[in-house]
Amino acid sequence: MKQFMLIFRNDFKSEFQQSPEQMQQVMTQWIDWLAGITAEGKMADNGNRLGSTGKTVRKELVTDGPFTEIKEIVGGYIIVYGNEVSEAVLIAQKCPILSIGGSVEVRNVVDINGNA
Repeated sequence: MKQFMLIFRNDFKSEFQQSPEQMQQVMTQWIDWLAGITAEGKMADNGNRLGSTGKTVRKELVTDGPFTEIKEIVGGYIIVYGNEVSEAVLIAQKCPILSIGGSVEVRNVVDINGNA
């Protein structure tokens, strides 16, 4: 089976515009969605949620990041198993981030030797 990374993107400001009740509801949806993927044996790596602070390293410069002027941030990722990208897309289409205006990027994982 192939591996696919699901990368979760969302509007930078939307995370801060939800009430505590809305945040709890979405968190419950995430837990249920991830549990379902795991129960189906499709979870290759449960990934992590990414924090909102960090640094961006360029050849001669280190700056704070992610930048607040960007519209969209990467909030986290998981890696799932699938036979084809279409199978990973079906998993992504059930992601709770879609209900709050976010998106899921689906990418195939390629090992160091170029094998997908």
